[in-house]
Formats: sequence, structure tokens, C-alpha cells
Amino acid sequence: MTELKALPMSEALEYWLSKVKLSPREFYALAEEYRVLAFTVSRLARADMLAEIFEAIYRAIQDGTSFETWSKDLEHIWVENGWVGLQAWRIDTIFRTNIQTAYNVGRYKQMMLVSDARPFWQYSAVNDSRTRPTHRALHGRVYRFDSPFWDTWYPPNGHRCRCKVKTLSDRQVRDRGLDVMEGNGLGELIEPIGPNGPMPARPLMPDKGFEGNPGKEAWSPDVSRYPKVLQEKLTRMLPGSEPPK
Repeated sequence: MTELKALPMSEALEYWLSKVKLSPREFYALAEEYRVLAFTVSRLARADMLAEIFEAIYRAIQDGTSFETWSKDLEHIWVENGWVGLQAWRIDTIFRTNIQTAYNVGRYKQMMLVSDARPFWQYSAVNDSRTRPTHRALHGRVYRFDSPFWDTWYPPNGHRCRCKVKTLSDRQVRDRGLDVMEGNGLGELIEPIGPNGPMPARPLMPDKGFEGNPGKEAWSPDVSRYPKVLQEKLTRMLPGSEPPK
């Protein structure tokens, strides 16, 4: 029997090709909302290594490569930069944050295409021992696709965030007895930790650097807002470019 292989998400690949590779200095000079169309690796100075990591992530999205295989293929980079032992967490963060962002951006495009039939979006956290309390507090919340909530809370909402968004029809919302929330979800308290909760109570906020909507910015970029030195690079890298070799 022929083994069936899952097809890559074309929208995730399209988004990845829209990104431009920048040095850490160039990347962090960008305002946070513009970084969704750029790629860098902190503390990595060599452009050839940056390009190799970028292309390896592309292949991982395309082929469904596991983290273990991807990491082993780039082992020479990690060793040369000293990202082994206690520093090995950097490797996991690079892989998981970029892969998850690509899939969520691709998913955003898919969901927008069916927003007339399925106008309600539901936040879904993994809800296991590794789920952050802030993200667990959002699990199951339903907002319209055009709610300002998603301008702040569309995932990922932090490094290695595994959250996603589900679409719902009017009928599904009614049949499941779901409440459709309003507002932007800010100023609320996180889910209690233990019997007494956090002290003092903390406001519900994404992690620093993840306060925007990567899907919205990726598919409707106004390149004219970007620094002039980067406008030409970003224009060349918009969807439609050739894939890495």
C-alpha cells in the first residue's frame, strides 16, 4: 500500500518566501509590527549561516521535517556559535517559533477566505503542563474574525507558543452555547495559579514582541511604512519569489 504523505501548507510556504533575511542589527532597528516580514537569528553575525538556517526552515515547512532532524542537519552552526549544553535552548526557540509563526500566518489567510461562512474564531491553547497561564486563560474564547482582539492576540503570543485559532459558523456557535466576546481582551487578569492566584494579579498581555497580528501584517503589508533602506529588499521578497535552492 502506498504511504500517504501530508501536503505542506502552501500559504505557510508562500509567507516564508516573503521574508527578507536581515542582520540582527537591521532586524531590531525595525518596529516590532514590521518584523513579521523579516528573518534574523540573534547573535549570529555570518550571513551564510543565516541563509542556511532560513533555507532549512523552508525545507522543514515543505517536508514536515522533525526538530531533531533539522537540528542535526545544522549541528555545525550550533557548535561554531557555542549553542550547545545550557545554550541549546536557542536552537529549539529558533525552530519552533518560526515554524509556528509560518503555519499561523498561513492559517490566517485560509480563515479569511471563509470568513463569510465561518465568521467566528475561537482561541485554542494546548492546555497541558507547558501551557502558559496567560494563554490558558484565553482558551475557548470566541470573537468575530474582525474583532480588535485578534490585532493583539492572534498567535503565536510568545516564543515557542503552540496556540492556534479555529473557525466556527453561526450554527456551531449557537449549538455549542458559546458566548461571543467583545473588546480587545486587554486589562483582564490571567488564570489563577494555584489556590490563591498570582500576587499581585497581573494583566493579560502577550509576551514582549508578540503583541500584533502576524497574519494581518504579512498578507496586507504597506511596505511604504518601512524604513527606506529596507523597502526595496522587502518588495523583492513579497509572495511570488522563487523558493530557496
